[in-house]
Amino acid sequence: MPLILTIPDELIEAIKLPKGRLESELKKEFAFFLYKKGMATMGVARRLAGISKWEFIDSLGERKIERHYSKKELKEDQNYAKGH
Repeated sequence: MPLILTIPDELIEAIKLPKGRLESELKKEFAFFLYKKGMATMGVARRLAGISKWEFIDSLGERKIERHYSKKELKEDQNYAKGH
């Protein structure tokens, strides 16, 4: 079931984004908010944002949002960093 969010015209006009990019940018900002708060996984958040995994990871760094690691992912990254 899709969720429809209604934003009054006067607020849309006050948001400093081109109307053609407003929906995609708001989805992206909401996705990063949900991820940062631990309310969405990376997969869910990046799909909502409409970007690839690597774009999402790069954007996390740009926004200074810590990546949420599972123990398995952390171990894999540590092993990769050690050259194993």
